[in-house]
Amino acid sequence: MEIFLENILNLVGFIVGMVIGIISYIGFRNTGSPTLFRLTLAFFSIGAGFFIMWFGQTLDIVVYQTGHVERWVQTLGIAVQTVGYFFIAFSHTIKSFFPKSNYLRSVGMVPLFLISFISIENIIRSISFILLAYGAIETLMSYFASRRKTAILVACGLWALAFGEFLGWYYFVFPQSILNVVSISMKISGLIMLFVPVTKVPLTKIKFDENI
Repeated sequence: MEIFLENILNLVGFIVGMVIGIISYIGFRNTGSPTLFRLTLAFFSIGAGFFIMWFGQTLDIVVYQTGHVERWVQTLGIAVQTVGYFFIAFSHTIKSFFPKSNYLRSVGMVPLFLISFISIENIIRSISFILLAYGAIETLMSYFASRRKTAILVACGLWALAFGEFLGWYYFVFPQSILNVVSISMKISGLIMLFVPVTKVPLTKIKFDENI
């Protein structure tokens, strides 16, 4: 039953990612913003990652019927999504990729010491978490500087994505739990939160990199 729910959620994630990617592309066409171009690549990558995992699960349900997805399929999907997270972090940081505070830099390195280097998927999820956490921190800093309400929504979306990746990493500790379902749900919620500020760009022709 759990694999069917994961399959549905991955399909929803694919659709949401592609829709936001298309809207970002329309915004890029209307504004010429290079940041919107990066966001287009980011959301298409995230949607493609969901598609890979959905396709792998669908093959298992319909053809192989083993009750689990091949590990390399899961790892490939997460890796493709991580590429998208890199573009998101790069697009939403204000002046630099790393926070200026040495304290925040040291805290950001903690997940690297908590992962199991035996699993490539764990390493990729840890990198995803760090990228999203830094993007969320920088976006919050931009909110205090500009007081733009959309920055709060963007920060919440990035934190939801980061928390989803953290739960996905923790799923390895309790593989028989529903943590993976919750992880996918959190990531979809994060994408939906990012949907609102992205949809405003093509209509108002505001450059996202200048007005986060």
